[in-house]
Amino acid sequence: MRLAVLKERRPAETRVAATPETVKKFIGLGLTVAVEAGAGLTAGVPDAEYAAAGAEVAPDAATTLAGAGIVLKVRAPLGEGPVDELALIPRGALLLGQLQADADTAATYARLGIDAGAMELLPRITRAQSMDILSSQANLAGYRAVIEAAAAFDRGFPMLMTAAGTVPAANVFIMGAGVAGLQAIATARRLGGRVSATDVRPAAKEEIKSLGASFVGHEDEESRAAQTAGGYAKPMSAAFMAEQGKVVAAHLAKQDIVITTALVQGRRAPTLVTAEMVHSMKPGSVIVDIASDAGGNVALTVPGEAVTTPGGVTILGYGNWPGRIPAAASALFARNLLTLLTTFWDKDAKAPKLPEDDDIVKGIMLTRGGAVVHPSFTPAKAA
Repeated sequence: MRLAVLKERRPAETRVAATPETVKKFIGLGLTVAVEAGAGLTAGVPDAEYAAAGAEVAPDAATTLAGAGIVLKVRAPLGEGPVDELALIPRGALLLGQLQADADTAATYARLGIDAGAMELLPRITRAQSMDILSSQANLAGYRAVIEAAAAFDRGFPMLMTAAGTVPAANVFIMGAGVAGLQAIATARRLGGRVSATDVRPAAKEEIKSLGASFVGHEDEESRAAQTAGGYAKPMSAAFMAEQGKVVAAHLAKQDIVITTALVQGRRAPTLVTAEMVHSMKPGSVIVDIASDAGGNVALTVPGEAVTTPGGVTILGYGNWPGRIPAAASALFARNLLTLLTTFWDKDAKAPKLPEDDDIVKGIMLTRGGAVVHPSFTPAKAA
């Protein structure tokens, strides 16, 4: 069976879905591997390294995909533009990647006969942790956000004592204590910042404190039930958000650096920082909005850009935060895909075997055999 790895063509996407390390392991499973020329360049992997690992380096997408039974992508394949990737994927091929699934795209995959697995829908269960692209990429996004904040900040993170005087430690406030937020807390602490954090989920308080940060937030009965069984934050009531906003607003005005990370699965990112809150911050303060791809947690975020308000507050709204650390992000993403395939690998057939009743398979598969099979995107649900 042929496994194809395509070059990413979406703007600002610097990652790649396979590395020389995973290519070797795929070949060890009995696969032949084709990598499109230039696929790894933005992640620091030249074509020669894929060739040395045993892959065929194909000159274009059409050659890469010819006869492929498995297709690996970081982002959903394009269906228009100079290269129509969707039209080139063979019928019956298994497509795996972060496909940003919705009912329309699921219907398109079904019509084209592509068996599509959206890795972002992986269930949050123990058995699936090593395949979880959201966690692996969020971890790196949280780290990178702190590094970007430090670069944009006009003072230092740690307290600096010199003969000329003392520079105080930066006050760093992390909003959202999921995977990205917890990594941001740990990184900011390592850089010497004075760190506080908030989250509506009940388990977050102890996680925040365990990393040496102080907890900030409104607590009531609603907040004690603010987490889904899958570990995601639930949408909160307007009353709760109003009380949370009062606590956060008073704290935020004293901060030098704010990093927002809050996402609600399948929805626009909630607005955590209003324009008034931004205007209350000191000149020279920095806000990093990791949720910018989902609309942003900050009212004044401009997705994809860095802006500075008239009051001197810089807001970093860059997109694709994992893509800002592409070598590490690609390595982890590639291992997530490798783990999924090896978990469901049929050694005799030298092909993946995806049982329809398996929780992981049910969670990720959008389409199979020309039909939409994911319960969230079937025609009845979409209507």
